[in-house]
Parts: sequence; C-alpha cells; structure tokens
Amino acid sequence: MTTAMLPNAELVARMKEWRQNLDKDDRWCILINADPDALASAMALRRIILPRVHNADIARVNEVTRPDNLAMIRYLRIPVRAWQPEKAEQYTHFAMVDSQPHHHKAFQGIAFDCIIDHHPLPTNGGCFVPSAPALCDIRPGLGATSTIMTRYFQALRMRPSPRLATALLYGIRTDTAAFERSGDEDDFRAYQWLSRHADNSLLRRIIRSEYLREWLPLFSRAFRNLTNCRSNGAFAWLNEVTSADLLVAVADFFTRVHDLKWIAVGGIVGKTVIVIFRGDGGRDIGRLADACFYDVGQAGGHRNLGRAEFPLEAVPEDVRPGDFVLKRLETRKLRPQSTPNDATPAQGQPAAKAKTDKNAKQKHLITEK
Repeated sequence: MTTAMLPNAELVARMKEWRQNLDKDDRWCILINADPDALASAMALRRIILPRVHNADIARVNEVTRPDNLAMIRYLRIPVRAWQPEKAEQYTHFAMVDSQPHHHKAFQGIAFDCIIDHHPLPTNGGCFVPSAPALCDIRPGLGATSTIMTRYFQALRMRPSPRLATALLYGIRTDTAAFERSGDEDDFRAYQWLSRHADNSLLRRIIRSEYLREWLPLFSRAFRNLTNCRSNGAFAWLNEVTSADLLVAVADFFTRVHDLKWIAVGGIVGKTVIVIFRGDGGRDIGRLADACFYDVGQAGGHRNLGRAEFPLEAVPEDVRPGDFVLKRLETRKLRPQSTPNDATPAQGQPAAKAKTDKNAKQKHLITEK
C-alpha cells in the first residue's frame, strides 16, 4: 500500500510518532533539488524537527539561478547551502522533500530516513529506495509538497511564522500554477489557511522578481528567431545559454501571447540540447515533447508544460541544432498511449525509452516549475 492510499489521520499519526522518536544528538541534513516548493517544504520540516534534534541543515544539489527563487531565499532568509558530498559524514540522518531518490544522481547512495513528496512513484519497475525510510509520505494526488507540510503544522498545532507561511504559500502557488495546472481541495484549503499567516508584501516582492537585467538580450534573440510551428504553435532557438532557467523564463513569457497555443524554446547548455515546452492545455504538451525527442534523450512532462534533453552529439554533424529541433517539432507524431512496458510519461513521471531500446538507461526528467 502506498502512502497515497492511507487516510490523512494515519499519515499524521505516523509523523507524530516519528517526531516523538527523534533524538537530541541527531544531526540532520535535508537534501533538496531547490525550487519554491522544495525550499518551502525543507524550511517547514526544519522547523518541525529542530526543537528535538541537535541541528538540521538544508542543502541543495542544484544551482539556484531563477530570480524569483533567489528572491525567495533572500527575502524569506532561507538557510540553504550547496550540498558538499565530502561532508556527508558529519550528519547522522538525511531527509528529502519534494523529490525521490531516483530524481537526481546526487541523491544516489544516501540512506534517507525521511521522504516527503507529491510526485508519482517510479513505474519502470526499479527500486524506489534501497532501505525503507522511517517516515515516507508520498501523495501524488496533491499539487504541492508544501500542502503536506501545511497539514502537518495544523495537526501538530504549530503556527508558522509569517516568513514560513509565505514560503509555503508560494510553494503551493508555483507548483499548481496558481491552481491553473493542478491542485485539489486539500491544496486550496492549505492555501487559504496559510494566507491568514503570510506576509503579503513579501509575497508580492517575490512574485515580481521574474527577470534579471542581463536576460533581456535573450528576449530580443527569441523575438528575432520566433518561427511558427504546427497549429498555432511557435519555436524559438536561443543557441548557447548559461542555464536552462533562461529558456524557462522566455517560454513562460510567451504563454502570455494571445492565440499562441503552445511554445517550445530551445538552446544549448554545455553539451546538452534542452527544449522547454509550454502550452495552454489544448493539447498534451508532455506527450508532444516525448514524441519529438524520446528516442534521442529524455522527454516528457505535464499537459501544460514539458521538457526535453538530449546530448549535442545526437545532432548530425551537417545539421544545425536549431534546425534539428525545428524539424522534429514539425514532423514527429505522437506515440501510442501508454502500455505497461512502453509508457508515455504521465504528469510528473519519468520519460521512458521506446520498448525496442531496452539497453538504454532510463532517467527521471524533472519538469521545470
């Protein structure tokens, strides 16, 4: 039985019992792949366990470059640091929020004692985690892990500080796209409860921190290179960029253009070609990403957003990467709907290779938020 099938009361009882058994000599590290939901959830878990343990640090396995995420860390004073594997021995316990061990290579080889997440469990038959954590709460039906953490605060009769309430509120807002993409009644109720405790002025400052000044030339490049694609879609090629976050920012901007049903923004980060997809929900954009690039790399996503990554060496030598991406966007057909052995990724699930490519190594693609 997965935790998603358990009633909330039993999940809360498990959390209370787990918290009761924490030891004052414990030194915890909460590992995250930093985005607003992960940052807020880590901040909340730290608040829950800190009175009962020696210390609890928050460490990120990725670089934080998006301006709204940087603003969130700055304005809410989130004590997050870069993960240093060589210092793992200084901790006695590890926790993970808003992720699962197969989501990032940096999580491999670490024995987690606590996993709290809202993403689906792996469906490729692989092992979820080498050893069962003492607390494992995974609820794919929810729109955000911040909702789970909010429910814990309510059950424990703990009142979040204005900064923590603002962080959890923003975590729910981003992962549900302000309830346009996902979210259910639990997410909405948690959002309402947090609204009574949050600092709205701080929230507005974070939300408005969308772009960095040095990003502006990229928008000019995207406008010049914008190409119509399929039915009411468009593609923009930005060539070499320093981070996939830049592609995400440009793609998100184009979602505000009237009558543009979907957009794909591509570029090269290091030696990897990355394509960010956004759509209005009229077509399954995650399936489109999968159809175009599943055979050369990782691809998939949600109905409204998706992502594809593949090595630059997959592009033929006599073809420009931007032309390679555009041709696939214009000509590839959707794969058949999922079967047990050859599945198109569902929302938030890892992309799978074609069944004929049995020797390919499957990896989880985390959709940008």
